[in-house]
Amino acid sequence: MTANVGRVSLVGAGPGDPGLLTLHGRRCLEGADVVIYDNLSNPDLLAFTRRDCEIVFTGKHGSGVRLTAGADLGDDARARARPVAGSCG
Repeated sequence: MTANVGRVSLVGAGPGDPGLLTLHGRRCLEGADVVIYDNLSNPDLLAFTRRDCEIVFTGKHGSGVRLTAGADLGDDARARARPVAGSCG
């Protein structure tokens, strides 16, 4: 049996201006099955996702307790993702 292999990408846009998003970051968003975002993300970036992309809000704010650990994000992404052809790398 062949295991499905997926990819988790961390995409940032610097100070939040969608115009500063790299082409690589945009391709990642366009090909994503799931996008996990927080309050530090500009919601305009979600416009680059597919209509069938699952959008998950973590609730993280700029200060205080971090609600989702990095390892949990990877586990969550693996549980939700569907195999796709192609990559953004």
